[in-house]
Amino acid sequence: MSTFWIGTGWKMNKTVAETRRYIADLKARLPDDAGADYALFIIPPFTALAAAREAIGMAPVLLGAQNMHWADAGAYTGEISAVMLKEFDIDLVELGHSERREHFGETDATINLKVKAALRHGFRPLLCVGDSAEERAAGASGAAVVRQVKLAFAGLTKSEISRCLVAYEPIWAIGEGGVPASPEEARPVHVALHVALKELGAPSVPVLYGGSVNLDNAAALAGEQAIDGLFVGRAAWSADGFAALISRVMAARKAATSTPAKAMPAIG
Repeated sequence: MSTFWIGTGWKMNKTVAETRRYIADLKARLPDDAGADYALFIIPPFTALAAAREAIGMAPVLLGAQNMHWADAGAYTGEISAVMLKEFDIDLVELGHSERREHFGETDATINLKVKAALRHGFRPLLCVGDSAEERAAGASGAAVVRQVKLAFAGLTKSEISRCLVAYEPIWAIGEGGVPASPEEARPVHVALHVALKELGAPSVPVLYGGSVNLDNAAALAGEQAIDGLFVGRAAWSADGFAALISRVMAARKAATSTPAKAMPAIG
């Protein structure tokens, strides 16, 4: 099996003490073979990164940050730079989340600057893209997220794009009142993203799905061949919830390897 990504972003939740407890509990619950064929990650708030790095230790869990500025230093009150994040030995950085775009004025242009800065400092960008309810109703979901990807990756080489991750997070599916996309709904958008990435010369970039992922739908989403991973919200904010979801996905994917595979949707 190719590497399947499973991660969670905590948003503005968890103290340092809560972070330590979460990671200790997660390590105790992880399946023994969780590090094989799977890339697991957590994205705590900035204040908990040091504690998270220490608590993770040698466990097969990658560490990410929720955002960063594009400049290495400067008069940007309240911002965090890549230089600062390097001290925590993070592996990836989440960029372009729809909440950042909506509430904090992030644009495609500033996200592009952040992606370039993350790559310059050796981080793997996790680019979040999503369609609005209006774009979905108009049948423009694929076009909307492909546009975001192309603008975020503008000016990058094929090699640089290949070091990135993309997370498709429908705006209408995230948050407390979000309704998750079914595998059938997510499939054409993921296929459109794969086509765009192939056109950009980076067909191997994983495309994750995020948006009200939970124990009930995780296995079905993971079974969709155009989906390369899951970016989980509140269902993974407890260690036992995240561990249970990981186990369910692993079991479903193992079962799938023992049955004839479905044809992968054409991606150009």
